[in-house]
Amino acid sequence: MANDINSVVLVGRLTRDADLNYTNSGTPVSKFSLAVNRKKRSGDSWIDEVSFFDIVLWGKLGESLQQYLLKGKQVCVQGELKQDRWEKDGHARSKVGITATGVQLLGGNISGSSGSQNSSSSFGGFAPSGSSGGNAFTKGQENQGSMEFDDDIPF
Repeated sequence: MANDINSVVLVGRLTRDADLNYTNSGTPVSKFSLAVNRKKRSGDSWIDEVSFFDIVLWGKLGESLQQYLLKGKQVCVQGELKQDRWEKDGHARSKVGITATGVQLLGGNISGSSGSQNSSSSFGGFAPSGSSGGNAFTKGQENQGSMEFDDDIPF
């Protein structure tokens, strides 16, 4: 059997506030939609093309992030693609969604109020790389500090 990989990382903005519900057994499940822009060439100019992704975030992570997952907020989501299949009116249907395994909040407050928040917050195994609150992240690694080289060429 092959070692298959199912991993996706997206950076985008929430299209609506996250919806938090609980299963019959009491497990929290948060659902939200993410809009991700990319540049596409159209003739001599570039246009934005938007893709929309449905995200499901299970457990305490979804519950604790509920107050921060607001429409317009920029986030980085790491997760897995999951295909749901069903039948409706005798026709087979399917939809691909994303089950999140980690979420990183990016940017500042969307309300524009000034505060003492960092420019990014970490949840679900993501940690900012360095103390500057940058967008890069590592999983389970400590900051290595700056790299210094003896010569001008770093290889």
